[in-house]
Amino acid sequence: MSQLLTRGSFHECWSLVSAGSFSTRKWKVWSLVRRFDQPQRYKPFVSRCVLKGNLEIGTLREVDVKSGLPATTSTERLELLDDDNHILSMRIVGGDHRLKNYSSIISLHPEIIDGRPGTLVIESFVVDVPEGNTKDETCYFVEALIKCNLKSLADVSERLAVQDRTEPLDRI
Repeated sequence: MSQLLTRGSFHECWSLVSAGSFSTRKWKVWSLVRRFDQPQRYKPFVSRCVLKGNLEIGTLREVDVKSGLPATTSTERLELLDDDNHILSMRIVGGDHRLKNYSSIISLHPEIIDGRPGTLVIESFVVDVPEGNTKDETCYFVEALIKCNLKSLADVSERLAVQDRTEPLDRI
C-alpha cells in the first residue's frame, strides 16, 4: 500500500476511506469483496460485469455502469487478490470515464464490536486529476463513490449474515 500512497503529486488525488466497523465477521465480508467477477453484488452503480479469463492476477473485467454517473463502461484489471490477508487491489485500464490511472486497495481487518467479532474495511485509492477539475473535486467524487460502495457492502454482508442465522435446518 505504501507504493500506492507515495505516488501522489499535484496532479493526483489519493485518500484512505474507511466504512467504519461492520458487525459482520471478516470471512462473510470477504466472500463479497473477493468476487472480482461480481462487483454488482454490493456496488450499487454497477449493472453488469463480464470477466475476461479466470479469476487470477492480471484478469480484466468489463463493467457496465448504471445511468446517473458520468460513464457507461469501465475496464478494470485485478492487481492483487490475497485471501490470507484479505486484500484486493484493482486498476482501471480503460472505459468512457475520466478516472485515469485509478488504482485502489481494499483491505479487511478483524475488530471486536460490543464484545462480538466484526470487520473494519479500509479502501485507499490514487487517481489522476482530470483536466478541468480540481484535486478537491476529484477526491470528493471518488470518496463519495467509495463510501456509497462500502455502505452497500456493509448492508449486503449484514443481510447475508442474518440469512445464515435464520436458515432452516433442512436447508443447511
